[in-house]
Amino acid sequence: MKKIILSAVVLLLMSCAELQQVVNQLPQGTSGIGNEQIAQGLREALNMGIDKQVNKLALENGFFKNELVKILLPEELQKVDKTLRDIGLSSLADEGLRIINRAAEDAVGEATPIFVEAVKGITFNDARQILLGNDNAATQYLQQATKTQLYNKFNPIIKQSFQKVGADQIWSNIITKYNNLPLTNDVNPDLTDYTTNEALKGVYAMIGVEEKEIRTKVSSRTTDLLKKVFALQD
Repeated sequence: MKKIILSAVVLLLMSCAELQQVVNQLPQGTSGIGNEQIAQGLREALNMGIDKQVNKLALENGFFKNELVKILLPEELQKVDKTLRDIGLSSLADEGLRIINRAAEDAVGEATPIFVEAVKGITFNDARQILLGNDNAATQYLQQATKTQLYNKFNPIIKQSFQKVGADQIWSNIITKYNNLPLTNDVNPDLTDYTTNEALKGVYAMIGVEEKEIRTKVSSRTTDLLKKVFALQD
């Protein structure tokens, strides 16, 4: 009897070992989805974010009338805005805000291809970690991959946009009027750098909106690949 039990245990252990070998050869995850498909799904999701959200920012009022990403005055100039409005120069303050946001819209329209190339760079090894990360893990990956390159692209476009519409003169007028007021400290911020960084924040914010939608709402997964891949993180 002991020999029979011992033989059964040996067979069971051998079967478990063989089963584990089979499991090890299967793609990681469920439903036979491997890292290649996960990477493809993440690329598709990010491309949707670029197509549905970022491209909107390149349109007129894409920033200016989007409260989520609208670029407001830097902290140093918020007192300028308030003071101008208090003395009846609201239209001048509004024009200053509009021009800042127009510059950001111009920059996004020129730089979108950088995102497309970066999306292609998602590796199979990174795919699963990104998928199982937080609600904006893919957006964070894209930000790390593109921020420096986008800044270098956005900055001269924003500077040129300011010059094209005479923003440098408008802002000079605004700041000069403010600096000439009694009991105020002179202000001279680098608006090009500020606007560039705010534009970048807006772009990543909108990509993050779409990523979160796909991660949290099954109805937003509009293709079979998205449904299959993002089901793994549900």
